[in-house]
Amino acid sequence: MSPTRYVIVGGSAAGMAAAQSIRELDAHGDILILSAEADAPYYRPLIPYIVTQKKTAEEIALMGQGPYTARDIHVRLNSPAISVDTGARVVNVLGGDAVPYDKLLIATGARPYIPPEIKGVDTPGVYAPRTLADARSLAARAGMARHAVMAGGGLLNLKTSFALLERGVAVTLVVASPEVLSQVMEPDGAALIRAALEKVGLRILTGRNVVEVLAGPNGVSGVRLDTGEELPCEILCIGKGVRPNVEFLEGSGIVVERGVVADEYTACSVPDVYTAGDVAITFDPITGKRIMTALWTNAVEMGRCAGRNMAGHPTVYSGTFGVLNATQVADVPFVSMGIVHTSGTPYEVHVHATANTYRKVVFSEDGKRLIGATLVGDISCAGFYRHLIRERTPVNGLKAEIIGQRLHYGHFIRW
Repeated sequence: MSPTRYVIVGGSAAGMAAAQSIRELDAHGDILILSAEADAPYYRPLIPYIVTQKKTAEEIALMGQGPYTARDIHVRLNSPAISVDTGARVVNVLGGDAVPYDKLLIATGARPYIPPEIKGVDTPGVYAPRTLADARSLAARAGMARHAVMAGGGLLNLKTSFALLERGVAVTLVVASPEVLSQVMEPDGAALIRAALEKVGLRILTGRNVVEVLAGPNGVSGVRLDTGEELPCEILCIGKGVRPNVEFLEGSGIVVERGVVADEYTACSVPDVYTAGDVAITFDPITGKRIMTALWTNAVEMGRCAGRNMAGHPTVYSGTFGVLNATQVADVPFVSMGIVHTSGTPYEVHVHATANTYRKVVFSEDGKRLIGATLVGDISCAGFYRHLIRERTPVNGLKAEIIGQRLHYGHFIRW
């Protein structure tokens, strides 16, 4: 019997995790990854270290590091897919090549969203940092820049802000919402983080938008805000979310509803085609709603599940948290997961705040299940909370311990 031909379109978190999972279960199959990028697969969350010049591309490479140790996985660079013929079972690659497959994974991820109302985004010095190539270019630009403006207050822009601050660039964060990190927590939870950001020198302007890039002889010379204010800068970084890379699937018969629709086994609407990562539409285990997320951890988990299914080991995907973030910003650790936006909802909410910490736990309307948590400054118990949320476990006698911040491992042993 001929070895199974596995083709994976996309060489980032989901695609690489799927390849690793396939190889663990199928020692003989042919695994080919088609990557649109010129660089070998890498840990995308680490590209700010390329901007600071503290790491090299080799140091953030995926293959051969961490869990990515499987052999005989072939990666073709500079090979973007332009179409898929599911009848003939081939992926057409830019340049005319047609790659046959037995099992196909769509893991093309997403690209930055550039708001059309911002004029002049083609000016040199404008970035939406997402790739290693972006980070290299931004690192070079930082060497001649005095000021940078960040449009958007999400995690990627915050991490890039710190990278630029380390390079000696003054940074102004322009945020349309009332507070930073509005997608992952409500304003009261973000107040501690904002204070820490300002303490390390980040200037923050809320309730405003960048609407125009001002150009000079060397590219960006400033930006104009919707208030009419003009801010001088040589760098503009746009962090306004992402859009899935699905255009090449037109006419393939694969159902696309903004992203690629997946069933509980990560399978698409066409036999032997699967999807995973930022491009996939899956479901939130808390609400049951169909969602898309752009989180590395979710992409890895879904990719591994897809790889098992492709290799003939049926595995149900347990779902994707709409919000699941755990990181540290300006020496302040925080975790946000599950339902975090509760204003105007019937959920049961308990908040405990001190000068240095903020803890918010959210229970279902009937109070029987933990469905969300925001922890800032003190992230103890985060792992226990994640388990309870994900498994939809009735909290029963644990509820008072959760509210009183007394939950510990012993409760799970007795429970």
